[in-house]
Parts: sequence; C-alpha cells; structure tokens
Amino acid sequence: MRIGLISAATYRYRKEPRRPGSHHGTAFASTFNGFDETEVRKYDWTFVRSRKRIEGARVVKVWDQERVWAQRLAAACDIPTVCRTPEECAAGVDLAILVDDGSGEHSRYAIHPLRNGVPTFCDKPLAMNARAARAVADVARETGTPFMSASSLRFVPDVLRLKAQLPELGPVYLAQAVCANELIYYGIHALSMVYAVLGGGAVSAVNVGQPGLNVVRVRFADHRDVVLMVGERQWMRSGYQISLFGKQGWRTVKPDLTDLYWHLLKAVLDYVRTGEESVPIEEEVEVIAALEAGKRSLARQEEVTLESLFS
Repeated sequence: MRIGLISAATYRYRKEPRRPGSHHGTAFASTFNGFDETEVRKYDWTFVRSRKRIEGARVVKVWDQERVWAQRLAAACDIPTVCRTPEECAAGVDLAILVDDGSGEHSRYAIHPLRNGVPTFCDKPLAMNARAARAVADVARETGTPFMSASSLRFVPDVLRLKAQLPELGPVYLAQAVCANELIYYGIHALSMVYAVLGGGAVSAVNVGQPGLNVVRVRFADHRDVVLMVGERQWMRSGYQISLFGKQGWRTVKPDLTDLYWHLLKAVLDYVRTGEESVPIEEEVEVIAALEAGKRSLARQEEVTLESLFS
C-alpha cells in the first residue's frame, strides 16, 4: 500500500514557534519505512523512532509547508518523493494520511483526496469545532471515499481489554477520564477512551471547572454521565486515565502507551483493506461536538447541548 504523508515534518501548537520535526509525523513515517539513525542524528529536531514496523505499506510521498524539513524526513525514512503541494502528495497513492501539525486545521487537506477517491486518515483532532468536523464528514459520505479520524488512545491494548471486561462490571452509568492540556485538542484522548469502551450517544455537557482546569460532565442518552478532567500543562502533569464505576465492580486503567502509533496505524490499514469502520465518522464528529460543548459551557456558565452546536 502506497501512502502519502501530509503536514508531517514540522509542528506548531497554538502561538508557539514552529518546531522542526513532529511526534506524529516522524512516528508514522518510521513505523512504515523504518529510519536511518545517521540521518536522524544530523539535526536537532523532534524525531520519534518507532520500535515496530508495519509490513505491506510504505510512505512514498511526503509534504510539509517547510520543504527543507520534509526533505530531511524523506532522507531519514527513505521516502522517495518530496512534494510541493498537499494535493500532489495525495495523488497516485492508496492512502493519504493527514498528520496532526498543531494547527487543529489539518483536516482541510482532506477535501482533495476525498473528492478524488483516495482513502484518507485524518490524525486527531478531526477539527476544533463540531461544524467543521461535520463538513469534512459530509464530504466523505457524499463521495463514498473511505475516511477515518481517531485518537490513538482508542486502540491501545489496555483500553481494548477494559472493554472486554465490561461484563464483569455490570451496567456502567458513571465513568471518569483524565488527561492534560487543552480541552478539545488533547481532551479528545480522554473522551475517546470512553467512546472506545462504552460507545457514544452524548447529548450535552456542562463545565464546572475554571479556565485551564476543566471539569466537564458529559451526559449521554442512555442515562450515563462521564466526567472529564482536563488540565492545561501549567496546572497539571500529562498522563491518561479512565475509570468505570459499574453496578458489579469498578476498574481504573492508566494505559500503557508502548507502540501507541503502531496500534493506531494498524487499525487504519485494516479499515482501508476491509472497509469495516472501527470508528464511524459520525461518532468522531460527536466526540468533537461534546468537547466543544464543554468548552462553550465554561464560557457561558450553562449546560450546552450538542444539537445546539449545529443549529
């Protein structure tokens, strides 16, 4: 399988200076292509060396707005073509991967491959608001082109095992998930663990926290409440945790993130090869909407329904 890797070689989060290298971009590239340690060590950049390879797929094109760093990533991971545009990178491949570049807007690169029938994976977050997320999902459904977007936390073995243990816990109507940093951009990891284990159906959110320290109750249609605790980096150390409180038992898991991206990318390739959706697009739109509702709730000091974000 031939892959085009888009926005993969640099990263700029919010208003921070653009940084050479990319956690996700280099991890994705090295998972498929491996890496040359001599080339990696030539530069002072963020480079994540994947411990495990995925066979049967290879990155053959790369694009980044900083061409010099795209060239360096290509040299480090033996990528034959450095493209001048994202459109060129998504042409003549079997899968386009849009890498989280810190902007929260990288899904804008999805429209061209979707309209040209190229299966596409959009790294998290799908968008920073519900309407933008739905707009991309609508194009995917309209064209019928395979499209997937998801947090890597959905696929780590500890989270999948927790789902398998649900029968031991009985019905679960209360749950909690924790992670650090911005509510939508990083809180997607916390809420995605909940969705991976318990499924979707969120209808509203209320945020009783304070700026930088979010405490969000997400209400679901099945009488379930989930509390998200998401603290900005100046207030809270990074990490992930999910707790389920069932009628017959409780479980708390701090997932092991070993080979985190390998599990995600394997799920992406499985989808492209089989056509079986592990994360329906509509569910990922709902995740973004629930997080946006939590963010708006803090600003308004009131409960916000997901439906209201689309009206």
